[in-house]
Amino acid sequence: MTPPGANAVPLGPPACAKPRRAAAAGPLLVAFALACALDLTALLAGWHSGHLIAKPLLMPLLAGHVYARGGRRLLIAALLCGWGGDVFLLSNADAAFLLGMGCFAAGHVCYLVLFGRGRTHPALAVAYAVALAATVAALWGDLPAGLRVPVAGYSLLLTAMACRSARLGPLVGVGGALFLLSDSLIATGVAHWPQLPDPDFWIMLTYAGAQTLLAQAYRGKSPAP
Repeated sequence: MTPPGANAVPLGPPACAKPRRAAAAGPLLVAFALACALDLTALLAGWHSGHLIAKPLLMPLLAGHVYARGGRRLLIAALLCGWGGDVFLLSNADAAFLLGMGCFAAGHVCYLVLFGRGRTHPALAVAYAVALAATVAALWGDLPAGLRVPVAGYSLLLTAMACRSARLGPLVGVGGALFLLSDSLIATGVAHWPQLPDPDFWIMLTYAGAQTLLAQAYRGKSPAP
């Protein structure tokens, strides 16, 4: 007589699924590093096609690495929102800029929920608040009229994410600060302020560094509210 359940289909993944997934973490991280190197080299060399190829690969590879390490869904979602923003910002159209900013805003919401609620060090909170107010005030008059309110709202969300990221330790906190710096470089370009040589290189360098460090949130759970 066949024992009950002998022919049942297993409901969960096979026992080898997690080890196989974990084994992919290293190769995905290497692929991410190579894509970063290709993108940054292409920007310095003025090879636009290389940038078009490499930039859309960055966040899917980093998200895949985080998934393989068992990272939380909100962290993976934040990185994939960044991928959406990356793709939209490959275009110079105003509508694409707004859509890209919306994707990054959704990613910041994911990060904020992931990082949890709680008090931030008062000095850090004040420093970020002053930086936000000073940056928005300085840029306001030079931004296109249709972008002033969206940029100000996005800047508030980005600054909140950067401030709260420090709750997960110095690596993630530096990641939040770098994200703020990267987007500030974009904003000054939109406002037609003087730029560093090869501005896109510096934007992508700080952005890739920011997402890499923010992705270290996979190492532990967010602090309890």
